[in-house]
Amino acid sequence: MSVKWGVLGTAGIAAGCTVPGMLKAKDCEVYAIAGRDAGKVQEFQKRFGFKKAYVGYEELLADPDVQAVYIPLPNGLHYEWVMKALKAGKHVLCEKPLALSAAQAEEMYATAEENGVILTEAFAYLHSPYVKALKEEIQSGSIGKVDYIEAAFVGQKCKPDNIRLVKELGGGAMYDLGCYCSSMILSLTDGETEYVKANAEMDDNGIDLCTSGIVKFDNGVRASFNVGMVFEEGSNGRFDRLYVHGTKGYIKSDVEFNQAGELSYTVMTGGKKQTRNVSARQNYTLEVEHMNRMILEGAAPVVTPDFSVRNASFIDEVLQAIGY
Repeated sequence: MSVKWGVLGTAGIAAGCTVPGMLKAKDCEVYAIAGRDAGKVQEFQKRFGFKKAYVGYEELLADPDVQAVYIPLPNGLHYEWVMKALKAGKHVLCEKPLALSAAQAEEMYATAEENGVILTEAFAYLHSPYVKALKEEIQSGSIGKVDYIEAAFVGQKCKPDNIRLVKELGGGAMYDLGCYCSSMILSLTDGETEYVKANAEMDDNGIDLCTSGIVKFDNGVRASFNVGMVFEEGSNGRFDRLYVHGTKGYIKSDVEFNQAGELSYTVMTGGKKQTRNVSARQNYTLEVEHMNRMILEGAAPVVTPDFSVRNASFIDEVLQAIGY
């Protein structure tokens, strides 16, 4: 049995990442595509083999054969279309960040429960065996008790017409890139935030181009993060960093932590460095396959409602600190 998927939007992440992942996923039928530009919709249908194509999101949601919907729309449109999809009885996989506030996220999950459907935030990298290996390394006690985490994700500047610069659509570095850092930090510690301090470079539209912060958790863990959309076009693309310090040593990611392929990280413990190698399939395939298991077999979520609300709350605190 396969899950019939509809894709609500023709965004770049759908074309470059998630839909190719769907095509490789088990128990997955790439069934319907919807968009507001007829030309883009036709191009998607031809390129990926969707059986149905709709010009308009409502038409896809009205299709009784669509069981699950993937939503890659701009951040500021997530709430509206997730709520409509849930109320239409569709399971929903929505791109990160799920919501523009913790309050929105809580309402969205409550609506999913009321309608008897599944809602999951699309943090594809959290499905990776690489992240699982990092967590297992920490849980093994090899570096002792974690006391500091550092995460960074900095990329290129956006062109003036990019939706990531539009505040009404949830633009800015923290929403678009910082959610990777916040979710990674939260996935490695169970503490509640004691305080969040942050500062940012803001543009004339009122969105953050570059944000840095420090966080203290009630379990004693401290964390820092740096995110930005500041590199010149044509430069070395992006900068990623993940470092986890413990009382007996540290872990340092050797690669961009949301990638697939042959990956590695370095462990320093007992005065010795060791390299750990992990083979990871395409994260988006793993994400869709797990969503299919949730729908067909009742599997437990990897990205839980509590985690998504906690992450949204973290981002709320950062944005309040920088005056977003």
